[in-house]
Amino acid sequence: MDFRLSEEQEALRSSVREFAREVIAPVIGEYYEKHTFPYEIIRQMGKMGLFGLPFGEEYGGMGGDYFALCLALEELARVDSSVAITLEAAVSLGAMPIYRFGTPEQQAQWLPKLLSGEALAGFGLTEPGTGSDAGGTRTRAVLDGDEWVINGAKAFITNSGTDITTLVTVMAVTGTRPDGGKELSTIIVPNGTPGFTVAPGYSKVGWAASDTHELAFDDCRVPAANLLGERGRGFAQFLRILDEGRIAIAALAVGLAQGCVDESIRYAKERQAFGQPIGSYQAIQFKIADMELKAHTARLAYYDAAARMLAGEPFKRQAAIAKLHASTIAVDNAREATQIHGGYGFMNEYPVARFWRDAKILEIGEGTSEVQRMIIARDLGV
Repeated sequence: MDFRLSEEQEALRSSVREFAREVIAPVIGEYYEKHTFPYEIIRQMGKMGLFGLPFGEEYGGMGGDYFALCLALEELARVDSSVAITLEAAVSLGAMPIYRFGTPEQQAQWLPKLLSGEALAGFGLTEPGTGSDAGGTRTRAVLDGDEWVINGAKAFITNSGTDITTLVTVMAVTGTRPDGGKELSTIIVPNGTPGFTVAPGYSKVGWAASDTHELAFDDCRVPAANLLGERGRGFAQFLRILDEGRIAIAALAVGLAQGCVDESIRYAKERQAFGQPIGSYQAIQFKIADMELKAHTARLAYYDAAARMLAGEPFKRQAAIAKLHASTIAVDNAREATQIHGGYGFMNEYPVARFWRDAKILEIGEGTSEVQRMIIARDLGV
């Protein structure tokens, strides 16, 4: 088994790393302070082809694969997680459901702009009061002639309220199954549809330069043709999307963890204490060594999950392991990096303060750590 990257993969990683360091790093702190969305950065990422990485060329994609997306996410998150999660959600949660389950007409209508980064899409799963219980969906869609009438609400939806957001994909109850359970389907709702309201953005602890909103649907009508995939298969579709997305979140978490190592090494060489750099002291050396150990092993976990996915093998358990482990060590490394920086680690002008604020959500979004443990245990047959 060889985990070394190909020349093409190395070239992608190097180009994204250079972009993150030279374009994002100098300006992202200001976006955080103002809680504003980095439209110019997103525009440049679109020109680089990052939003089209894992998609076929027939709709303007780059013809790459999901692992290429993960490599890009890791490098972006080494510098900033707001930009990284914008890309992750745009690709794996926004465009991917249409790419995997959409009709040719839906794909032709929506994918070209989504894959170019000219437009963004949201993934409407989580609801107020449901959280991890995705099967507890309360949003309802009733077929009235040739239109769906949608009523309900969604919460914590990324990329749902930007100036370039074009649609959200909404999971809703569309009927009752033969066994008495909820029939869940997914429906495309274009932005600007009457009855579809985007609430003001949340005030968040981290990811301050990403876009997150609560959504409301009040007798919102869309054409029956906006059904995405097969009626009643919405939950299964979303589970597939989430399994893939957990690999991407693991890659993002590894990037944050590695960024903590980068910043800690830099600071340990510069900061003087008792007449010498603090990096000369074993206490600091051991902290940084442990941080590198955690980032390295988490990287191997998401590499493994991505390889199984691309080979067409079962990967649910490996994706859950990668997401659980990577998010845990991201929080650990952010805490240790802040400690190494001392008082300066608590100042927003230092990247590690941003990393510390951003890390915790990785243990919650796209399935909490508790949910990942449930998935792993069930897959083991216990």
